[in-house]
Amino acid sequence: MTNPIRYQTEHNLSVGEFASLLQRSTLGERRPVEDTPRLQSMLQHANLIVTARDGDLLVGISRALSDFSFCTYLSDLAVDERYQKQGIGKELIRHTKEAAPLAKLILIAAPKAVGYYPKIGMQRHENCYILEDVNTLR
Repeated sequence: MTNPIRYQTEHNLSVGEFASLLQRSTLGERRPVEDTPRLQSMLQHANLIVTARDGDLLVGISRALSDFSFCTYLSDLAVDERYQKQGIGKELIRHTKEAAPLAKLILIAAPKAVGYYPKIGMQRHENCYILEDVNTLR
């Protein structure tokens, strides 16, 4: 790592860069990294993408959906494993929250990251529910 990490909002991130970063992070095992059309759709429909770059190399991403008024759902927070434990994830969260300061930032922690969020000052909320298949509704 030779350059300082640069954080920015990006609107045209390539699906190749996104897939590569997911594979270099612990999030790759939980995302459809081999399904290029689905990854493209994930990028296209997110309305708040903050990236961390070391030079031109994408080393972190916060991919979120926000109404910029009430809630921001941070769907993906990924940092290249070689760059973890340097505060990049926390800075990505900070930049995401600053882009929508009125909105609560909400996320569902990946199993490997459950212990991370309290360490950086986020509060746990116990009332989360997930529906993956509409056919399971009763």
